[in-house]
Amino acid sequence: MALTTTRYKTTTGAGTLAALVLVLVFGSPWYGDWAEDNTDANTAGGWFLRLLAWPAWRFDSDEPVQDLLATNLRAILVVVFTALFLYALPGSQLARARGTLSQFFAGWSAYIFAGAFAAVLPALIQSNPTLLNAFQAAGSGATYGLFVGWIIGIAALGGWRGRAT
Repeated sequence: MALTTTRYKTTTGAGTLAALVLVLVFGSPWYGDWAEDNTDANTAGGWFLRLLAWPAWRFDSDEPVQDLLATNLRAILVVVFTALFLYALPGSQLARARGTLSQFFAGWSAYIFAGAFAAVLPALIQSNPTLLNAFQAAGSGATYGLFVGWIIGIAALGGWRGRAT
């Protein structure tokens, strides 16, 4: 049984690719510095532009190595958990037709869960970890997923579920 390619995108692949682009572009140190310097956190637009930088990744920083590792792990886990939850959530699997709202909401909710879960482990391995910090980090991750996850939901629309044969 040979696998052949299909011209349809997969829901998991499209959503994961969108998450990877969001993390690479908006989580970059350059975007984070720009958002910090050029936006006002007291406006809705400024708050959203700063929120986009939440899964930040860095290679050089004044932070301790443990905190730097935790920050970078969070960015990686957002993408990994997005793929995992997109694959596991049944909404798009149960949809009868591609492009239904169930795919949109499955993608959006996958990113909410991915943000929350991706924040917990790094919060526990950073310097001076506490359970309260882990809970607060999960809340920050869920907030990020709630306000940015619609992008993943749109990317997941029209995706094909299943195997090509």
